Amino acid sequence: MSYLTTALTALLSIAALFALTKLMGCRQVSQLSMFDYINGITIGSIAAELATARGEDFWRWLIALVVYALVALLLSVATNKSIHLQGWITGRPLVLLQNGRLNAANFRRCRLGVSEFLTQCRIGGWFDLEGLDTVLMEANGSLSFLPKEGQRPATPADLGQAPDQTTVPLSVLQDGQVLSGNLRAAGHDEAWLDRALTGRQLGRGDVFLAYIGQGGALRIFPRE
Repeated sequence: MSYLTTALTALLSIAALFALTKLMGCRQVSQLSMFDYINGITIGSIAAELATARGEDFWRWLIALVVYALVALLLSVATNKSIHLQGWITGRPLVLLQNGRLNAANFRRCRLGVSEFLTQCRIGGWFDLEGLDTVLMEANGSLSFLPKEGQRPATPADLGQAPDQTTVPLSVLQDGQVLSGNLRAAGHDEAWLDRALTGRQLGRGDVFLAYIGQGGALRIFPRE
């Protein structure tokens, strides 16, 4: 019976953690701020205790989990409404490089060494700092690069061209399963898809992926 209770409390802790994370928003699983990082670790630790808790302890851990999630939610709302509070809680971007000069004071503020800075520049595709106008450390710890005007990639506007807007490809068939919503969004129905597959001597089960790309063209990847 104790094994069953453990399994049930573990499932409940997973459900509670999932629901609270959805409530707090997608930022909890990407682009974490310092507060999000600390809060995520704490909530994960509480959820682990909740999974094996018994009786009264179970409810104590559950209450603690909900309190942490609500505090995170309230702070998220507050920081969205107050720029000053946002800067204090989540931090502000720091200028590390500007006009060819490195800001040593900001390097110390963000605890970043020059070697690590150069590593992150290389990861971002910048091996020579001469090509950069500005480098910022964002509040989440990532670096943002602004190249000098002569170093950035040329755009169609630079070349006096006006190409058609690229559209987002819509997957309409994945692993033999039709995605009806995407198919309707593209202005087609399943009969149209079946005709297109038949014309290529394929059935739905023969297709690993099919999507509608630029210009309405159907791109098909048969199952190997």
